[in-house]
Amino acid sequence: MAKIIIVGGGIGGVSMAYELRGLVDKAHEIMLVSNTPTFHFVPSNPWVAVNWRKPSDIQIDLAPYLQKKNIGFNSIGVKRLHPDDNRLELYDGSSLSYDYLVIATGPRLAFDEIEGLGPEGFTQSICHVDHAKDAAVAWEKFLQNPGPIVIGATQGASCFGPAYEYALIMETDLRKRHLRDRVPMTFVTPEPYVGHLGLGGVGDSKSILESVFREHHIKWITNAKVEKVVDGTMHVLEHHDDGTPKQQHQLPFQYSMMLPAFTGIDAVKGIEGLTNPRGFITVDKHQRNTRYENIFAVGVCVAIAPMEKTAVPFGVPKSGYMIESMVTAAAHNIRDLLNGKAPSCEATWNAICLADMGDSGIAFVAIPQIPPRNVTWTKTGKWVHLAKIAYEKYFLYKVKKGTTEPIYEHYILEALGIHKIKKPTGG
Repeated sequence: MAKIIIVGGGIGGVSMAYELRGLVDKAHEIMLVSNTPTFHFVPSNPWVAVNWRKPSDIQIDLAPYLQKKNIGFNSIGVKRLHPDDNRLELYDGSSLSYDYLVIATGPRLAFDEIEGLGPEGFTQSICHVDHAKDAAVAWEKFLQNPGPIVIGATQGASCFGPAYEYALIMETDLRKRHLRDRVPMTFVTPEPYVGHLGLGGVGDSKSILESVFREHHIKWITNAKVEKVVDGTMHVLEHHDDGTPKQQHQLPFQYSMMLPAFTGIDAVKGIEGLTNPRGFITVDKHQRNTRYENIFAVGVCVAIAPMEKTAVPFGVPKSGYMIESMVTAAAHNIRDLLNGKAPSCEATWNAICLADMGDSGIAFVAIPQIPPRNVTWTKTGKWVHLAKIAYEKYFLYKVKKGTTEPIYEHYILEALGIHKIKKPTGG
């Protein structure tokens, strides 16, 4: 019987473990390997960073729930993958062998690529619950002596939604505290325009987000490259659309959160045939690596080429909906291989995002993710804020229950009549 190891305890990894357990024969061994004993719901990190949630509200100890589903668990963490030996080297010096491997690690946060960036420097992060917890401490300190805020994403970033969310969540929190008039806010992004989102825009996202920013008195700088950050000042070079320098900015801040560029994790970087130069896993249309055919990858760790050339480079986001689709396709393909069949399932790489704005929100639907599209849909309203809360509650329930049902976003699409729930193609 086969041993299947999944590396990564986030949305993709946990979903993969449960889905595989429901698909393959119980005689096959399934193990989840992570570098932490807990799952945390990443989309809620912006709420943690303003103390609207506590870390304990969005964290779950994985071991007891995985055990109920007969899924092994190891939280030591992978130091290095040795694909030619079908072996994982762990941080304690031990090793695990596998017949099939699914990489669902998410990214390495490349704060080191910009001087002064990140929690070890002068800006906050909401990419991990521990960072969001520290950001909340800094937020409470900031509220005692408010001043300018600089928020956004750096060059090479591939996830913009949380920056927009956090900007508007902070703005809402400041209004509720009657401090908004004391806090100038500037949004800095490598996107060619506000609302590009790494997707070429979704419907009227440009005008909607520009309107929201104007309504809430948030200035913005696009085509921006962060050159360095020093204590209280961000040095930003704004570019023309053709890539030539336009204007140098020295932005003062009392509080800053900037999303960094991502790379693949150190455990897989530099493995020829497995990763691209940035360390992301290269896969075919079946989520399978072309050199190591017993290795699959899902989620943020997957290599996706940028959709277009821009003045300042950045990447393509992977939403929760897309990750779930990758998971379902990969799980069905592994089951087929175990049954002596060729892989045939393909993920539907669509983007469905619920962006919270503190007391309202924006919903984006892009089918497929990269234009031209069959469906483009953008709406705003308080219902999106409420739907995001419901999404959080449902996914945490899903982790505890071990269900393989679709995530909450699927049901929103079904209810709105935008798109029927369907399995990935093939299989």
